[in-house]
Amino acid sequence: MHPAAERRYPWDHAGARAFGGPLADTVADLALVDHHVHGALRTGVDRPSFESMITEAPRPSTVATQFDSQIGFAIRRWCAPVLGLQPHASADDYWHHRSELGEEEVNRRLLRASGTATYLIETGYLGDAVLSPEEHADVAAASAREVVRLETVAESLLDEVDSARAFVAQYPSRLAEATSSAVGTKSILAYRFGFDVDAARPGDDEVVRAVERVLGTTTGRQRIEDPVLLRHLLWCGVDRGLPIQLHSGYGDPDLDLHRANPLLLAPWLREVEGSGVPVMLLHNYPYHREAGYLAQVFDNVYFDVGLGLNYVGSQSPQLIAESLELAPFHKQLYSSDAWGPSELHFLGSLLWRRGISRVVGQWVQDGDWSQGDAERVLRLIAHENAERVYRL
Repeated sequence: MHPAAERRYPWDHAGARAFGGPLADTVADLALVDHHVHGALRTGVDRPSFESMITEAPRPSTVATQFDSQIGFAIRRWCAPVLGLQPHASADDYWHHRSELGEEEVNRRLLRASGTATYLIETGYLGDAVLSPEEHADVAAASAREVVRLETVAESLLDEVDSARAFVAQYPSRLAEATSSAVGTKSILAYRFGFDVDAARPGDDEVVRAVERVLGTTTGRQRIEDPVLLRHLLWCGVDRGLPIQLHSGYGDPDLDLHRANPLLLAPWLREVEGSGVPVMLLHNYPYHREAGYLAQVFDNVYFDVGLGLNYVGSQSPQLIAESLELAPFHKQLYSSDAWGPSELHFLGSLLWRRGISRVVGQWVQDGDWSQGDAERVLRLIAHENAERVYRL
């Protein structure tokens, strides 16, 4: 039995399971595979930094507290009891008690309470600030595998090579080395440029000119934003053959939201479909219906509604219901996209369980779905699809 199946679940802190309905026990006992996530905070931070981490804003707000939001209310409702407070504890009381416990104990309680069995941890973003996959797994009493960011590998190589042609020649082998034990790769094309790029694989000479532009216009650590080079990295990811994760939809102000609509990827998806390489559309809100359409019409496209679940809080059942409208159920996965505060890892699990129990449970009660079909779909999304696609 996996350790997740033996641990005390979050809703037990309130004395009873909180979901109700015909699927309560099934949902409560699911050991999740979080297929896109980052490590929990390594050390404590001050309150302004914490509040900036529970939003996509790049810096603390000067006009309001982030506790006055759907995610802030969800933290006070659901995380407070796990940390030993009453539900809906005030923001000040929550922060004071959290600080007294310390980051190590907060991480231990919230990660273990989530019922997550396996984390697929993307390590390309501010890795020193958060736990490594091995450290995160140890604290969570779970297992963890790595997902490698294509741009991070490329930016590291750019710091080392002495010519653009050397970069083009060496990147595939450097990527193979970086992903030797990884289960997937990830691109942040949506952040660095947008999905409205040429779908075709660029030629070597075109890539060389792009690398020369990067090397010739920046100093210090390279930041890849050139669309030709970004396309090249994406195609190298296809050649590597592992599932490719692509951030889509809502995110911080680095991206232009309208250019992160996954429908813009359709020409590229047509080019890639024949390779059979799984394309994993991450987050997607508010384009989750568009992502569901793409998952229906392309054999190799999968999606989740991670990230958005935390930020819409009590509205997460509606988001989950909409994600289940069109896409085949074997194309959907669970994700929290948590980074930093372990509240996000915990809430991703709880809000998904709570929302899908309410939504699918109602369909069972209405006679639209059978109990057996509902339980089978829950297992697919919770862990079986990820286990199959990532070959866990």
